[in-house]
Amino acid sequence: MRVFKTKPFARFADRAGIADAALQEAIQRVEAGLVDADLGGGVIKQRIARGGRGKSGGFRSIILFRRGQKAFFVFGFVKSGQDNIRRDELKAFRFLADEMLALDDGALAAAMGNGTITEVPYHG
Repeated sequence: MRVFKTKPFARFADRAGIADAALQEAIQRVEAGLVDADLGGGVIKQRIARGGRGKSGGFRSIILFRRGQKAFFVFGFVKSGQDNIRRDELKAFRFLADEMLALDDGALAAAMGNGTITEVPYHG
C-alpha cells in the first residue's frame, strides 16, 4: 500500500498541524474497514484527529483509495468550516480518482519529481 498527499493537501496539513503519523493512522483505519463515508468511485471521506481533541472535533479529508494499492489525500477541511462537499465537487473527485488511481510507478515517480504529490511513509 502506497500513500500520497497532493501539494494542496500538504499545504492544508502543514497549516493545520497534521503530521504524517495522523495520515498513517487514518489509512490504517480505512484498511481495517473503518471508513467514515464511502462516497463511491474510489472516493472516501475520513476523519483525522486534531491534536489532543480527537476525531470528532478534528478534520475531514477526502481520500482517493484503492484497497491494498494506493491512497491519495487530496482535500482537507475543518468540520466547523464546511459541513460536506457539494455534488459538483464529488463528481470532480470521482473523475480525479479514475485518473490518479490508474497511475503506474513511472507516472507516480514523475509526479513526485515535479512536486505534484509527496509520498507518506506507510507501514500498514
